[in-house]
Amino acid sequence: MKLKAILLAAVFSLAALASSCSGGSKGTTLTVMGKKSDLEKNYMTRIFELYEKKTGNNLKIIAFEDSEFEIKAAEKFKNGEKPDIFMHFHNSDLDLFDVENDFYMLNDEAWTEDLTESADAYCRDKSGNLLGLPFWENSVSGCYYNKTLLKSLGLKPAATQAEFDVLCQALCDSGCEPICWPGGGCSWMAQFGLDPVFADDPELLESLNSGEISYKDIPEVADMLRWISEAAEKGWLGSDYLDCGWSDISGKMASGESAMTFIWDTWFYTDFEQNGKYTVDDFALMPVFLNTAESGTYEGGNLNMMMVCKGGERLEEALDFLDFCATPENYNAAFDGISTVSCFKGQTTNIQSKMVTDAADSIAEHERVSTAASRIVGYSAEDVLKAINDLLRHKTDIDGCIAELDEYRLSEAAKNLSSN
Repeated sequence: MKLKAILLAAVFSLAALASSCSGGSKGTTLTVMGKKSDLEKNYMTRIFELYEKKTGNNLKIIAFEDSEFEIKAAEKFKNGEKPDIFMHFHNSDLDLFDVENDFYMLNDEAWTEDLTESADAYCRDKSGNLLGLPFWENSVSGCYYNKTLLKSLGLKPAATQAEFDVLCQALCDSGCEPICWPGGGCSWMAQFGLDPVFADDPELLESLNSGEISYKDIPEVADMLRWISEAAEKGWLGSDYLDCGWSDISGKMASGESAMTFIWDTWFYTDFEQNGKYTVDDFALMPVFLNTAESGTYEGGNLNMMMVCKGGERLEEALDFLDFCATPENYNAAFDGISTVSCFKGQTTNIQSKMVTDAADSIAEHERVSTAASRIVGYSAEDVLKAINDLLRHKTDIDGCIAELDEYRLSEAAKNLSSN
């Protein structure tokens, strides 16, 4: 009996140790819902593992495949199966959820003071409420150009729309494709042109979203579409702009076939294949020029936010989790060696692109928070691409393209409204 008691005690001791090491039943279990690919990012798995190790609490990850995330997540919310933490980009798809009633506003959290200005602005709604903690790779979108190639041709980057037009024609005359325009599936380009229109005029944005006006009442929309159409006709977008896709950008830029593309800095460290004639060191950054802002524009990062759901039994614990993620020691461990613009003022272990730091003064003057994709109700980048491609295929004209854009936007807005 004595031996049996000793063995039982040993078993219970080992079980207790195992429970302690894994969080076990002693700690709180928080649920985190998001896209599978997002939740598998190395900085996300780092912060999750660090949280469990340091606190003894557990995280239950609820991951949906990217293609079905919005629909399945919305179904869970409708059925009352809300997670403690919900990860989402601040874009129009967030309208599938009842933001005001589903999520806790984070305006008064202590860590807000540590957010960079652009990261803070991205995560606020039109009323100024902070919707989530931006915990993601940040980036600066602009016109990334081959400085080595331009120099060899005796050309300089542009500072105005007029200069950019001259540059495009000079590149075209030299036999070089001025802009790699990946219209065969990539859909982000037009939002760069629309950002300054609405970021610089919040009342205009409100009028569009309320239905008082439509795209046809905004001259800059026609200006942008006309410029894109004429650029294609002049050869500034190359010859395969309707077929060029995501996987083609790298080859065009690395070989020097294309001199410029509208993209973001982190792409050069995650997707650019540096085995061609040119490497990342050959590139620099200037604003995007799409005929909507004379001095061009940069778009701040599109950030995944950690949002806290209301009404759960673990609200305080969920807020504590955000506090943990927003602690310098912890976010610096998570983003160590990651190429990203800082989301936090105390971020020191990430790598900041030389292209971005060299253009810091220009960015400070011309950067806008991502506005079109996140704040135009019903905005769908894929729908915008379809309408613009119809224009480029000569299936419609400028007025017809604008009508398509409005039709798609209103349809998407109605769909999102009916889902709530």
